[in-house]
Amino acid sequence: MKTLVLGLGNLLLCDEGVGVHAARALLEEGCPEEVTVLDIGTAILDALEAIEEAERIVVVDAVMAEDGVPGSVYRMPLDAFESPTSIASMHGFDLSRVLKLTTRTTPPEVVVIGVEPETIAWSLDLSPVLAEALPVIIEAIRKEIAA
Repeated sequence: MKTLVLGLGNLLLCDEGVGVHAARALLEEGCPEEVTVLDIGTAILDALEAIEEAERIVVVDAVMAEDGVPGSVYRMPLDAFESPTSIASMHGFDLSRVLKLTTRTTPPEVVVIGVEPETIAWSLDLSPVLAEALPVIIEAIRKEIAA
């Protein structure tokens, strides 16, 4: 099964860039041949071609939950983020709207690995809490890849 891992986030805003950091770490470690990992930051439309081809998509991004503990890792379906009245992403387009731009006749299976941020402020580095949680995030992604 062709799996696409999308690392989303703004690398300039500390923990908002957690998806980018996770994608980069995953690329360094290596993945099976049928897995494509893209560090797309906030340019989700740049992944359109890869989204067209993927049978399964694992999105990694910062997600703020009510009463969430920084560093918590959540596994959620894509429809948890759909909103008919607003753009549901700080990245300009959310994945559900990008999927509608494709020529696909059947949607891919999509899961979101969300990570509770601690700090959203100017910094290229993750907060210490999220830096420490990075192995847990990578393990959650690997579980999705193996599923």
